[in-house]
Amino acid sequence: MSTINILGSTGSIGTQALQLVRLHPDRFTVKALTAHSNAQLLFQQVREFRPEMAGLTKPIPMEDIPADLRFCRWVMGKEALRVAAAEVPADQVLVSVVGIAGLQSVMDALNAGRQVLLANKEALVTGGHLVMDAARRIGKPLLPVDSEHSAIFQCLQGAADNQPVKLLLTASGGPFRTWDKERMARATRAEALNHPNWSMGAKITIDSASMFNKALEIIEARWLFDMPPEKIQVVVHPQSIIHSAIEFADGAVIAQLGVPDMRVPIQYAMTYPERLPTGSKPLDLFALGQMTFEPGDPVRFPALRLAVECLNAGGAACTVLNGANEAAVAAFLREEIPFGAISTLVEGAVEKLCHLPANNLDDIFAADAAARAAVAELLPALR
Repeated sequence: MSTINILGSTGSIGTQALQLVRLHPDRFTVKALTAHSNAQLLFQQVREFRPEMAGLTKPIPMEDIPADLRFCRWVMGKEALRVAAAEVPADQVLVSVVGIAGLQSVMDALNAGRQVLLANKEALVTGGHLVMDAARRIGKPLLPVDSEHSAIFQCLQGAADNQPVKLLLTASGGPFRTWDKERMARATRAEALNHPNWSMGAKITIDSASMFNKALEIIEARWLFDMPPEKIQVVVHPQSIIHSAIEFADGAVIAQLGVPDMRVPIQYAMTYPERLPTGSKPLDLFALGQMTFEPGDPVRFPALRLAVECLNAGGAACTVLNGANEAAVAAFLREEIPFGAISTLVEGAVEKLCHLPANNLDDIFAADAAARAAVAELLPALR
């Protein structure tokens, strides 16, 4: 029996993790659940899984907690994340909160000696060196939940002592894979949210359309697998069957394949190194018929170029990229700017602030705030 705390339990990753707990009640006990603002769904989850602690980062009055749920310790605001990450005892902490808030939660969990299941890109994008140092100190690897990083992690299990010479990070290409740059620049909110393969939250769906999700994943892969950016190649694979691959010195490539279903990487992290049924359909190669591959295009998708430039710049450049992208995507979702302005805003913020340091969490949060302020300054000219 493994105990687990889930930060972000009402989101896509969190709800699927709870499906897996439901599927294997003899293997998992939920100790803590947190959500941002979806109180009604969190109430349902608390009723079913009966954790010791629950909380909302967007507080509600304690008198609004239903009487039948007061057996549970309720914590409101940012403190809910800290308590769930570091205070409530558990074998595993699944961090699936959105944005840079995940960095503090990951550090809290690691500093408490917990095994972290990482479903938050921003923690490694903004503070990769700090996070990896903390994981090394406690001797527990970060277990990736993102499908691409889970795929690379799974492939590495068959590598023995052989080090890969290249990571092949696959991408669906999103809804604008075949669009030219001019058409893409004018894309509407509805068009950008129409992902061909995955059902995700609005922010990550927009990131998929701009390929900023892949930019963040390049940075994440650099830290998770200690691989320089020039050895991480983005491969556009619209069928989303190969989730990523690794290449060795002899030219051999090992890939992880499967139908697009996030329950597989979520459960692999939860049960590593065991594999259990997930309810996912097995891959039928005969029904699939064919798979296609294209190189990532840094001209139409500047995010791919910016990721490498920021990694090479060091300091807080990646933090600035992430914060500026979050602010720019929020502006696009509010329909204040055209789609093409997202990368323009991010590049402008990076050029202005890439010199900032990232020696500690205070530096990182300061750089994040500066990036958002820079976007706010640049925004009026692009409306």
